Amino acid sequence: MTSASSAVRPSRTAQLGTLALLAWSGPHPEEDRDVAFLMAYSLGDGEDGPEGAEAAARELLDEIGMPAGTVGDAEHGASMPITLLLEGGQVSLTMPQLKVQCATPPEWMAAAQAEDAAHFIFATRPWPEAVPGRPVTEDMLRAFAGDEETLLGAGHCVLPVRRLRK
Repeated sequence: MTSASSAVRPSRTAQLGTLALLAWSGPHPEEDRDVAFLMAYSLGDGEDGPEGAEAAARELLDEIGMPAGTVGDAEHGASMPITLLLEGGQVSLTMPQLKVQCATPPEWMAAAQAEDAAHFIFATRPWPEAVPGRPVTEDMLRAFAGDEETLLGAGHCVLPVRRLRK
């Protein structure tokens, strides 16, 4: 497993607080290939603390048509106002009034390009321990991203990836 993270303080709402993005890749459970995963989450440091950040994340997911607790397919992801742009070892995630960039490991980029998609998770549950710039271990990732509460409260979809054309 490899991962990278980045953050931006979104202007969309002070309740969401710091929005971070984490990219990692891992083996597909049924096929002999890697899958690119991308997770957005709040650090829970907004004006109203973790509870306000969770509420703001749920509202944002409802607004973009990816309600918490749902899993969308690639066609559904393509119809949402979310774009993933791959360029020069980085991914840019753009949502209404939010843009977050993240450096990605080469394995993540290869998996995303091979699939022309990334499995996107927007966690409504804040993750204050995963501060950008600090390493996220495989155990930390498994404990948060694999937790039933996190998974059931998150919005999920497969998003097509775009690249700049030359």
